[in-house]
Parts: sequence; C-alpha cells; structure tokens
Amino acid sequence: MCGIYAVALLLGFISAQCGSTDASKLVEHTAQTFRAAVLSGKTSFIYFGEHVNPAIKAFIEQLEMSAHALEDYGILVGKVNCSKESVEKYCTGEEVMKKVYLFRGADVLRSFDIDTVFDVNAIVSHVLFSVLFTEVRYVHTPAELLAVERAAKGKMDIVMGHIQVLGLPEHRALMEAAFVYGAKYQFVQTTGAPLLKHMGVADPTSVQARLWFLHCRGVTHRSEPCPQTLMRKPLTTINIHTFLQLMEAPLLTEAAVDPDDVKGVYNHLNVPLLFLFTQPETLQLDRDTAESVARRLRGEVGVVLIHRDGRRVKTPLKYNAAYRLPQEEVRYFSLKNVEEVIDLFREQLFQGTEEEEEEEEEEEDDRWSSLDVLDDEVAESVYRDRGLTLDTEAVTKLTAETFSTAVTQNGLMVVLFYVKWDAVCMAFLQSYVEVADALEDVSGIELAYVDCGEWTVVCSDQNITSFPSVLLYRPGEVPQRYRGMLGTGSLHRFLLLSQVPSPTSLSSSAEVLSFLEGDLYNTNSALSPVRVLGLYSPADTDVVVFEEAAKSLRGETLLGLFVHEEAERWAGEHSVMLPALVVSHGPGIQREAHSLHSSTPQELVSHIRRATLDPFPELTVENLPWYLELGKPLLLLFVGAEESPETDQSLKEIQKAQSTRQLDSSLPCWIHLGRTPAGRSVLESYLGFVPPLPALVLSQLASGGEVFHFPSERPLLAGTIVQWLKRVEDGQEQPAGVVSDEAWGPPVPFYDFLAVMDEEAPGYAAQRSPKTKPGGKKGSERGQERNPAGRGETETAFNPQTPPAHTEL
Repeated sequence: MCGIYAVALLLGFISAQCGSTDASKLVEHTAQTFRAAVLSGKTSFIYFGEHVNPAIKAFIEQLEMSAHALEDYGILVGKVNCSKESVEKYCTGEEVMKKVYLFRGADVLRSFDIDTVFDVNAIVSHVLFSVLFTEVRYVHTPAELLAVERAAKGKMDIVMGHIQVLGLPEHRALMEAAFVYGAKYQFVQTTGAPLLKHMGVADPTSVQARLWFLHCRGVTHRSEPCPQTLMRKPLTTINIHTFLQLMEAPLLTEAAVDPDDVKGVYNHLNVPLLFLFTQPETLQLDRDTAESVARRLRGEVGVVLIHRDGRRVKTPLKYNAAYRLPQEEVRYFSLKNVEEVIDLFREQLFQGTEEEEEEEEEEEDDRWSSLDVLDDEVAESVYRDRGLTLDTEAVTKLTAETFSTAVTQNGLMVVLFYVKWDAVCMAFLQSYVEVADALEDVSGIELAYVDCGEWTVVCSDQNITSFPSVLLYRPGEVPQRYRGMLGTGSLHRFLLLSQVPSPTSLSSSAEVLSFLEGDLYNTNSALSPVRVLGLYSPADTDVVVFEEAAKSLRGETLLGLFVHEEAERWAGEHSVMLPALVVSHGPGIQREAHSLHSSTPQELVSHIRRATLDPFPELTVENLPWYLELGKPLLLLFVGAEESPETDQSLKEIQKAQSTRQLDSSLPCWIHLGRTPAGRSVLESYLGFVPPLPALVLSQLASGGEVFHFPSERPLLAGTIVQWLKRVEDGQEQPAGVVSDEAWGPPVPFYDFLAVMDEEAPGYAAQRSPKTKPGGKKGSERGQERNPAGRGETETAFNPQTPPAHTEL
C-alpha cells in the first residue's frame, strides 16, 4: 500500500508542477448535498460564504486548486453559498465569510480562519496535519523528542521535520510524506529553535526548513541514542521521497562488475553513485572504510564496493574509485584518503546544484524578504494583507496638537498607542477598527489612535512602555489601561461593560436582589455573568476604597455598592461581618460571601479578582493567566469535543471530591478540546501522546514541572481521584512527563536598529551618557522633571525591541 501511495504522491507532485486541465473538483453544495456529504462519513473541507469580494475571490481560486490536490488523499473540498442556501450553525453569525471547516463525517475536526489557509500549500498542509493529528507528533523541547525516541526504539524509525512557518510549501511536502509513509515511520514536527540546537544546528535562528531521519528501529538498548541522518536538500515532495528511499536502501552495496554495469536500487532514484574498489587481501579494511564513507554521505550518495577479483571487472588497477552523477558517464580517479572523497561530493560536485537551488529559494523567498523572518501567524497575516487599505474612518487619528483636547472632552475616549513596524500592533489595529465600527451607534464613546513612531512625545508623556497599549480616558480621572486580550471580541465586551457605572449604587434591598439575580442591567448579563456586591454600613469610611477599586475594575465585571442599614441583614444572611463582598455567578447558583479586610484599593482589586474566579473553571486561553497566578498545581481534566456520558460523569466526580475539600491543595479545572483546540497540544506536550479522553493529569508547574497522569484503566471516581492524589503526594507515583523550565524567548533575534544606523553612519545613533554639569546633576532640570529615572530609561521605553506585553492567541 505504501508503494501505491508513493506513486500517487509523485503523480500529484508532477501534476502540481505542470498544471492541471481537469474540470474543477470543487463541489458546489446545496443544503441537501451538504447534509448528504457529512452523513457519508467521508472527510470534507467546506467553506461557507455569502458574497464575493476580491480577497474572497482569491481564496476561492486557491480552494479550487486544493480540491485537485486533496482528492488524492480522499478528502473532498466544497463550498456553500449562504446567500442561496441556509445551513444551520454555519451560515449564521459573524464567522460567515471568515471560516472554513474540516469535517470527518458530521464531526468538525477543526475550523480555520481563511487568513491561515491563505493558499493551496497552506490549505493542503493544515488539512493533512489536522487529519494526521494523532499520528504526527508535535514536539517543542529535546525532552519531548527523547520521549518519542524511547517509545520508537526497536520498533520503527522516526522522520522529524523542522518547519519555521506553518502553511508554506515545505510544510505541505512534510504532511504529504506523512500521509504516505505514516504507517511505516513515526513522523515528528517541530517549529521551535530549542530542538535545532539539540540536533546540532550551529545557527538555530536560520529559517531553512530541515528534515532528519532517526534510525531507532535497530536500537536495542534504551540508553543508546538513535543515529540520525540530515537531509541536505530542500524540503520538496520529490526530495523527501528520494531521501526516504535511500534510508531504506542498504548502507553499502557490493558488486563484482565494472561501475558501468552496476544495476540496483539506486538507478531509479536518480542519485549520485560512489564506487570504491577492494582486493581480497584488504576486503575487511576496505569494507569498513566504505561503510564509514556511506554513513557520512547517507541520503545523498549511494556507495558501492566493487570486488576486483570478479571476472567481469576490467577497470585498470591505477584507479581505486569512481563516481557517476545522474545522467552522466562514470568518471574514474585515485583516492588517497576518506576526507578527499567527502570533499569531492560536498564541495565540488554538489556546488553547482546547490547554487541553482539557492537561486530558486531566493526567488521563492523574495515575497517574504521585507519581514526577514515571519516567525508567527500574526506576521504572516499582516504581510499578506499589506496591499489592503484599512478603512479607519470610524477611528480618530490623534497628533501632538489634538491629543490633549480629545482626551479631556466629555464621554469616554479610547486611545490605541501603536507602532507601524510591529506586526502585533498592525494586526490589532484591524481588530480595533472593527470594534469602532461595531460601537458606531453607541453614544458617549469614541475610539482614536496615536502612531508612537511619529508622535513620540505624546506616548512618552502618557508613559507608554509597550505596544500595542489601549488607554481609556474620562474627564477628571486617571486613565485606565486595558489589560485584556488583543482581539475584537474581548475589547468590544470590555468597552460595553465600561459604559455601566462602577460601582452601581443600590438604594434598597429590592435593588440588591435585582442586581444579584441579573435582572438589573440584564442586557449585560451575557457580557459578564459574574456580579460583585459591596456591603457597607453608612458609618463605614472605607466605602471610598471600594469605590476606587470599582473604578479600576470597570470593563472586567459588574460591581454594585449597597451602603445602608439593611446591609447588616444581608451580611448576616451570608454569615459574614461588614464590610463584606457578595459574589453572584448567576441565578440558581449559590452565592459566595467574604468579609473585607483590604486597606488599599489595589489590595481590594486583587481580592475581588480572586473572589470572582470559578472554583472549578473551564480553562481557556483568555482566563488561564488569572488561574496560574494562584500558584497551585493544576488538576486538569481534558474532555473531548463531543459531549458524552463519560465526560459528564467525570466532571461530577471531580466536583464531588472538591465538595469534601480534599482537593484544596490543587486547582481542579477542565479543558474542552472542542472550544479550546490548543488544549490538545498541551496534553500531548505533557505526556508525549494523546490518551483516551476524558484524561486527568496533575501539572505541578510551580514546583519542578512534573506531570502525573491518572491511569486510563482506572475509573474516574471521587474516591479513586483522592487516593491517587495521596499517592502522588507520598511519592508513590512516577511522573508521566516534565514541563521544561526553559525560557520561551522569541524564535528569532530582534533587530538592533541603532546598530544598523551606526553601520551606515558610524557614531550617529550611538547612545551617549549625559554630560555632568557642575553640582553633580546630569542633564537639564527640565529633563529630570519629565523623566526622573534619567535619559536612558526614556530611550529604553521606545526601543523597538521591546516585545508586546500581551497578545491574543
């Protein structure tokens, strides 16, 4: 079967290079044919759209091209015109036009933004990667790779590819090879730099895609490392196929005929051949030498040992070696040492070929050159959209002349501070404009932006030290900094909640009940189901502390304040003393109450944030930082995308164990892999594989990074969970994995713009120390008033190397 698929793979590669004249394979679905397609059980990749603009038209063209490629892998590609056909769930809401879905039968394996699957290579690579998700291991660290090697030793070999950017032709070639050869080899993919250093790459910042073959099948001892072979040619479909065929070929072939007459496995692979001659007297020594050469040239050259005592060997004795390049005649020479033949192939014979390949790569990479290395999806999307003009009509552009007037006017002024050279800033600017459009009909709120690359004085005066930053200005108040996720939905929700008075003053017990039950401001319940009530007696002077804290929490949650004689009764009903905090998570859910002892607004803000956290939360990308701040080990239940009785029962059992307060030493939580697909990568990085779901793990990130896996064969019951945690605490359970403690730095170094300027004009951009004036004061008094920390701090604040403080995944 592998051979049949390999032929299909090569035919697909040839058709992709030569073009195709076949009729379109893109299926135009109606609502009825869509239902029939998903009920057939086949894998389908389907786009739902309403109308066609130039960007969508370009995507449809790429989608049509991918239909031909994916047909070879049994994947159907289609589209639904939602303006003519109505498909429930997929032809409604904001995601229409922006999403494309991968189905396996009626189940959605994954959805993609069309910016992610931007061309035929990105479509094929991402679709195949999703289909092969359980077969292609994704590793980040050397420890994770070593775990895969341990599992493969004595069983199968490993093919590992390092792809700097997902969705490019190299990624597609690797995924196509994984589809064909996945039953034969364990495929591994990585995008991080730490593994490059582990694999012996001198420059881990290089953008070149690489592929290694790890010979683990022949390793019998677990302590013995898997030998590795690097593929030195570019990652293309044909090169990977040839490379894997060479890995299967014998390390050394022996023959008793002249080089011209040698026939064998190498002939159809179109690779160079090296012939070494041997005499009977030195056979073992020559064989050892030939094997040593073959190992060093493995994957590049086929090595053949010619026995001179064969009657058909007529080569003159003055030659002891020969080589044959593809489509050329055999050339004979006298070999003096091993390094000579290695140099012959690496430096001379391959030089012309490598130069041609480099020229092709440079032409291919011209479109990426202006960003040097696109190390993430944000930079890619910004670069792809560079030709599109962003409509900023709904957003006001501020300058040094207009800023002060704008932020002191009545109403809420929201200001984005950004720099044009930062990819995250430019990506967020698009989301920011979308929020402005959505709030166009909301009175009392205006959105504006400042280009800090142009108006540095404005940004310095506002103490902007990271980009992008969003500040909210209200007349007579200190600006409030937005600290949420950099996405359209998060910012839109935050600004709508910011319109609600914080705190909301309540004058009667009826209003208190209405507030806690969600009837008061019921239109905001979907934005923030959690409500926080402050209870104070009229004589309590600490009310001002709560009011200041509530101002700091505007936009995060809804806060009410009840200063009344009846506050004592409310506190008594919740068994707390005044002043107190009552937290409501919604109607029908038991409220929580806490007595307040905070003396400052900052302490109270921290207290309120902790009090509003869910005791058994569903972790998401957005809320994870708040729960990690607690510093507790995470007792994580990973549940699948599909609802099942096992999942419901597992959640109930953990809540049952939690109610006995026997889980207080950890934070019970859960991740829904359908709503948070990144959870699957987390689980695999924890254990090195994805176990049957639901799966329970204990992650001790704060104390050594050890990860423990609840045995899959044991029932997930409250009692067994508590017993297992006790065994972990007593050291009777072995960790299933370890989370690396290494720093997650940027995949490529930042530009030192000042150094670049100094190269062009030496000394021009050098940062000089301020001259010392009489009396020991440096710089002007005025400068010291604006920046008490000194000039150096101001320059650092605007260093373009400063990474963004936050981003949305």
